[in-house]
Amino acid sequence: MARKRERMQNPQPFLSADAGNSVASSKKRSKPSKHHQKQDKMISSGISSKILKEALIQQKEVLEEAEERNKNAFVFAEEDQSKRQVEEEEDDIDDFGGFSETQSQFGNHEEEIDEEDERLLEAFLSKDAGPQLTLADLIIKKIKENDANLASETRPLPKLDESFINLYKGVGEFLSKYTAGKMPKAFKHIPSTQMWEDVLYLTEPEKWSPNAVFQATRIFASNLSAKKAERFYKLVLLPRIRDDIRKNKKLHFALYQALKKSLYKPAAFNKGILFPLCKSGTCNLREAVIIGSVIEKVSIPMLHSSVALLKLAEMEYCGTTSYFIKLLLEKKYGLPYRVVDAIVAHFMRFIEDTRVMPVIWHQSLLAFVQRYKNELRKEDKDDLRILLKKQKHKLVRALSHLSLFLCCLENPGLFKIS
Repeated sequence: MARKRERMQNPQPFLSADAGNSVASSKKRSKPSKHHQKQDKMISSGISSKILKEALIQQKEVLEEAEERNKNAFVFAEEDQSKRQVEEEEDDIDDFGGFSETQSQFGNHEEEIDEEDERLLEAFLSKDAGPQLTLADLIIKKIKENDANLASETRPLPKLDESFINLYKGVGEFLSKYTAGKMPKAFKHIPSTQMWEDVLYLTEPEKWSPNAVFQATRIFASNLSAKKAERFYKLVLLPRIRDDIRKNKKLHFALYQALKKSLYKPAAFNKGILFPLCKSGTCNLREAVIIGSVIEKVSIPMLHSSVALLKLAEMEYCGTTSYFIKLLLEKKYGLPYRVVDAIVAHFMRFIEDTRVMPVIWHQSLLAFVQRYKNELRKEDKDDLRILLKKQKHKLVRALSHLSLFLCCLENPGLFKIS
């Protein structure tokens, strides 16, 4: 048999050995280098570090330029937004939601105020209290103390430049007739002046229209510090509000809006309106109901409400003080124990009082015990039970006293109705 021929394994058939070597060598031959590769070979390490450093500097400059553009864009956007807000406020400043300029807040509220309650509260009002101190009274007194030659003048002028005095006298005449529109720029600069009280005195705030009082409150509440705003509230806003209520038995709507705007600074509102009103000893029930409605409607931070409760509980009692205490208690804040103890001490001051306490006093006590019974100590509850046995009122229904006793008792289930 013929022997089979072994198959030869040749990776590159039909070529000779020399040809195979030439092909392999041609494959191994490197391609010609590109242009940028030739340049890389020519650049030294020192030059490349300089290039990298220059690139980093340029990148930093680009980032700074981008940041500056973003900053300018933010500033311009902020300015545009503030301008739009100012324009919107100026457009809507006299839009009182359907109320006319002469319409009053609580127009029919005199029907809701009970004459018997007013008569009882009058027993707690101070008979020796003087008139409400105004900005004009304060400035006139200061001017006369500094210059004895002006003692005979009814309304002396402060020592300021004559053109300055004439300017703000003109502003005052404008504000006395103001109904709507933009406020004078000279008036808007008053909060930034050092002698702002003297300048404000030149405009005669007691003669401003109610709408001008509202505009002024907006400006001063936004641009004055809390301490200066307190002075404005106490010497300008509060006297105007009380005077309007006393004359008209109700409050002009623009003045009511000014009162709401004053709560923009709660600390200034407490020190400039609420505390002076209660300390005056002449706050009647009508004033308490109207001013208290603002406290009831507007949200007040817990800290400021706690301070207000503490001060009201510690100051000399005026009948309407109980009304403000009741309003603040019904906001249901988590009060500090110091405030709770002060309110307990406030009510216990009347355990030996022979006067008939008004209905609002009993209502404020009921509101306190119902909402803070869990914070009262056992001895406080015992003291309050003794207090209720001595302080009674014929107009207070038995149901209110029953609710109060049920709240005070450690175990309400043991209380039996006889």
